[in-house]
Formats: sequence, structure tokens, C-alpha cells
Amino acid sequence: MDTNQYLEVFIDESKEHLQSCSESLLELEKNPNDLAIVNDIFRNAHTLKGMSATMGFEDLADLTHKMENVLDAIRNEKIKVTPEILDVVFESVDHLEEMVNDIASGGDGKKDVSATVESLKKIELGEVLNSSISNNEVAATTNVEPAVLLEYDDFELTVIQQSQEQDFNTYEISVHLREDCLLKAARVYMVFELLEKMGDVIKSSPSVEKLEEEQFDNDFYIAFITKEPAEDIEKKLLKVSEVDRVIVQPVDFQVLNHAMLGTVETSQAEQPVVEQSQQQVAKKESVDAPAAKKTPAKNGGGHATSKTIRVNIERLDILMNLFEELVIDRGRLQSIASELNHSELNETVERMSRISGDLQNIILTMRMVPVETVFNRFPKMVRQLTRELNKKVNLEIIGAETELDRTVIDEIGDPLVHLIRNGLDHGVESPEVRRAKGKPEEGTIVLRAYHSGNHVFIELEDDGAGINREKVLSKAISKGVVTPEVAASMTDNQVNELILSSGFSTADVISDVSGRGVGLDVVKSTIESLGGNITIESTEGIGSLFSIQLPLTLSIISVMLVEIEKEIYAIPLSSIIETSIIRSSDIMNAHNQKVIDFRGKVVPLVFLEEIFEVPRNEAVDEEFHSVVIVRKGEKMAGLVVDSFIGQQEIVLKALGNYLTNVFAISGATILGNGKVALIVDCNALIK
Repeated sequence: MDTNQYLEVFIDESKEHLQSCSESLLELEKNPNDLAIVNDIFRNAHTLKGMSATMGFEDLADLTHKMENVLDAIRNEKIKVTPEILDVVFESVDHLEEMVNDIASGGDGKKDVSATVESLKKIELGEVLNSSISNNEVAATTNVEPAVLLEYDDFELTVIQQSQEQDFNTYEISVHLREDCLLKAARVYMVFELLEKMGDVIKSSPSVEKLEEEQFDNDFYIAFITKEPAEDIEKKLLKVSEVDRVIVQPVDFQVLNHAMLGTVETSQAEQPVVEQSQQQVAKKESVDAPAAKKTPAKNGGGHATSKTIRVNIERLDILMNLFEELVIDRGRLQSIASELNHSELNETVERMSRISGDLQNIILTMRMVPVETVFNRFPKMVRQLTRELNKKVNLEIIGAETELDRTVIDEIGDPLVHLIRNGLDHGVESPEVRRAKGKPEEGTIVLRAYHSGNHVFIELEDDGAGINREKVLSKAISKGVVTPEVAASMTDNQVNELILSSGFSTADVISDVSGRGVGLDVVKSTIESLGGNITIESTEGIGSLFSIQLPLTLSIISVMLVEIEKEIYAIPLSSIIETSIIRSSDIMNAHNQKVIDFRGKVVPLVFLEEIFEVPRNEAVDEEFHSVVIVRKGEKMAGLVVDSFIGQQEIVLKALGNYLTNVFAISGATILGNGKVALIVDCNALIK
């Protein structure tokens, strides 16, 4: 079988299952006695094993099988969960992730995991030699089902009792699907559809919702009321494709009641016979509740996966590029329509603009990805680092559903890794130090994301030691980052931002976690390259807050178009505070820098004609200047231009390989009149 066509789906789904395993293992560490969590991990491992074997990745399937044996022993309560066992299972998941990543990069997924396999075998054999035998295998070999498969509440017991009094048969049906069954929810639906033609289903295990979402292994159980004989039910169900085994056992109310309540209540057996119509109503009410939520409707609308499709991200990129060309032509049409002033043309262009605007929103939304895809990897990383650093830290994640453009998501992961590592090492103190300060032993790091306007904010807050002003200044002066004179006049926020300088570190000892002077400068440069900024607030002894502001998307941005001697430049609206007209007499000089007083603050002026060396046909000595006030964090600057053209949405285009290091230019765009406008990088102009 040619499996290449399924490789991308296999890689994506494998990563999802492994991510789910990691999250569940972290939950299991907090609740070691919760077998429901173990079942979730087992299901993910079981699915991954089947997928790997089908695709021919035997090493991956073998390691997953060994891990599955341990999980099976835990869920059957043959092994108790301990930190040592969890360490080995975490290590197994790490190896599986590495193998899947190797396959994704074109490798064969092979890796020497003999040490981990041995550890898994020891765990398995240390308690019970046959712990690898699962419940399903036991059932298959013995072909004996337990006396009662399901648990019933009082109402369900009453329905069963009344049905038997009316000569209805009650059965508990065990259905086992084939191990390689791919569409389990569809098979469940077919089973339910057959049963509903013969009688009434009153209960299922797992619940109907979980059966719909395929949250079960290969077995499910049904309580069924009918007048059909057991042999006919079994034969009909076995005709359903991919149903491997069906066991139908009759249920006696007296035995069932004894099993549920521990005693037979004779008063119930002596109740008067209820009229047929009343019994049917009672039975109907009991059956309608699960029936209304049964397996997916015939149109498939009930199953979540049927509403989504996997699309290669390259196709979305192509779609985005085509739409960007459409935006350029839209601008051109608007320009032509305004010149010709033709009523029907204007009306058509306006309608096309509205439709293309809606299309733009849809395409941008398609490219949006929850930051959860980045945040998901951090809990496991925090667990590992806290063990290395001998610290106790609780990571809280808030707003993981907040969405960002895929291009931003791809870049934001590494900066956040550096910030979290920094918070764990420099921020949160050791348990002993925290006790001495009167703090709880366990520190807290909060990672939150939220929308605000056209931006997404990602904040990392810790309740650690904060930033020591004197220590930072001392290190900055010794490194030559600032002079002693400048250091004396710096505000706390300016001192905090010094830790973002290149090669800066306050660590006394170089370790695997930090101390080499790399990390936070990368954070700053990466975030600024994305058109965002980072600010730091800190109180010594209380904690620190790192706040990252990012644009929602990098492809289509809103800008203010300005003109300098017939040349047009675009300034991103995300950087602009406001525009202003100033008199030449309002311009002052301070430290060889032209400045203005803007709302009580001294703001330096940047003349763009000088920065970009715009040639003048003749000298201009104007009384008034047009100024765009822009911001980078707390710093501001006034960009002096000839005139404002107006606000417009433009497509951001790269300058190409020949123009890689152009100062203060982040890209270009094509305007409606066909001219090229350069996009100003405000961050580069603000010092």
C-alpha cells in the first residue's frame, strides 16, 4: 500500500495525540488516582500505535506498545502511579515526539530507545508479569462477560422492571469493533440504527456523546429492551461491517437490582401492574433522552470532524498571495473610478470593495491560529526545568484560545521559551528563599493572551524576586552598556529594559538554563521584527510582568500614506499616536537634537527627507511642518513629512534578496496608481 499520500495526515494527527498525552500526564501527576485520565492517555497511545503500524513505522509502534502496556496496568490498578513511573512515561513521549519530528523532516523515525524500553519493561514486570494483557484480550480469550456490565439509576431500574412485567426482554449487549476500525463513530451509528428497529436502547457505556466523538477504545456496551430473541440480535449486529464480536446476555431484574442495591426489595416485586399505555409512556420517556442525543445524524452533521478539513498551509499562502494582488487592483480601480467620476462605475467599485473586504476578513480568519498551539508545549517544559532547578512552580495559562496570524505564531514560540526560562531561573526563587520571605513555597508564573483593538497582547507574569535595580545597573556599567552618568538618571522602566540588551546577563553562574548572555536580546529583536514591542514592569521582591504587543496579521496592514517631495511613504497605524501641524518656531534644540514639546513631553524630531536622502528641486523654508507622532514602548518621536495623504490598507511586500539591510524600511507596497511606496520601520528611527 502506498502510504505517502497519508503521511501529512499521519504526522499532524500523531502530534495531536502526543500533545494530548503530555497534557493528560501533567494532569495525572496532580491527580494520580484519577483513572479517567489514564484512560485518555491509553486511548491516545493506542490510536498512535495503530497509525504507526499501518504506516510501517515499526520502532514508533513498538515503543508506543510498551508504553501502552504500562498504562494498561495502571488503569487496571495493577500498578500505582508514582513520580518515577511518570518520569519514564514522559521520557517515552519525548522520544515519540522526536521520532515523529524525524519522520516529518524526511527521516525513517528510527531512534535508539532501548534504555527507555527496558525501564518500561521493568515497571510492567515489577508488579504483575501479565500486566500487558488488557481487558479486551482477557475477554477475547475467556469469552465470559461480567454478570452486570452497566450501572443503572432508580428510574432505569423501574423501566426494566416494568418492561419485564410486560414480557419484554432486557439484554446487555457487548460490542467489540475490529482493532483496525477507522470509522468507529459510523459503526456505532449503524449498530444503534439496527437496534432501534428492534426495540429501545435505554443506556450505553460510554455515553452517547463520547461514542459520537470516538472517545472509547474498541468496546462499548448497551442496555436494550426488545421482544426479539438474543440469537437474532447477535446475528444482525455481526453483519455490521468491522464489528468483530457481539455478546448478548439477558438481564434478570432481580439479579440486576441485587447487584445495584445489594438487596432485593420485595415491595417493588409486589407493585400493581401498570396499564400498558402508562408503561409505554414511561419507557418512551426513558428512551427518548438518549435517543435524542444518539450517534451522528445521517447527514453526518453530528460528528465534529465532518465539519472540518485539513488544508496544507501552502495553499492558504497561495490564496493569500492571490488576494493581495486583488487588493492592489482594488486600489487601482478605486483610483480610476474617482478620476472618471462615472456613477455606474463608482457603484460597481463600491460593491466590489465591500465584497472584497468581506473576502479579506474570511481569508485572514482562515489563517488565524489559537496561541494554544504555542502555549501547549510550555507545561511540560516548566515541569522539566523546575525539577532541574529544584524549584516549585505552577504555570497558569489564560486565554489560550486567543488567535494570531500563522506567520506571527511561527515566530513567537522561541521568544516565549526564553522568557519562561528567564522567569524560572532569575524570577521565581527557591522554596527555601521563598519561605524566608514569607511567600508560599510554590511560585506562580501566569502566561496570558488577549485581544485589544488590532493587537494581541501576550503577558508573562511571575511572583518572584523582581529585578534588582542596583545589580542591573552595576552589570550594565561594567559591560559598557550605559555610562555611570546616564545610569544615575534612568527610570525604573529604563533600567528594566537594560536586561534586553545584547550579551546582558545578571546570572552569577553559567548553567544549562541561563547565564551566557543570549536570550532576551533575541526576544526583543524578534518581537520588533514582527512589528511589535515588549515592555517590562517589575517590583523588587514582588515579581515581574513582561508584556508583548503584536499585530494580528503581517500580510495586510493599515497605514498612513505621507508624501515627501513627490515620494510616497507608508507609516503603520499601529505605531502612530496622532498627527500634528507645528510651527517652525516651536522647534527647539537639545543636545544637538531638534525637539518639540508634545503635551508636556520632550519629543525628538526625525526629518524623513534627511534619513532617506530625498532630493529637493528647490530649498523649502516653510512656516508649518506636518508631523506624525510615533511610539515604541514608552519612547516617542515625531516624523516630519511634507504632507499627509490619508489612511489606506496596503499589502506588505518584501524588498527582495538584493535589499536586505535597508535602514528604517521594512518593506514596500504597490499603490492603486501603480507606484511603489516604501513602508517606514518606526522602531528603527526611535532611539
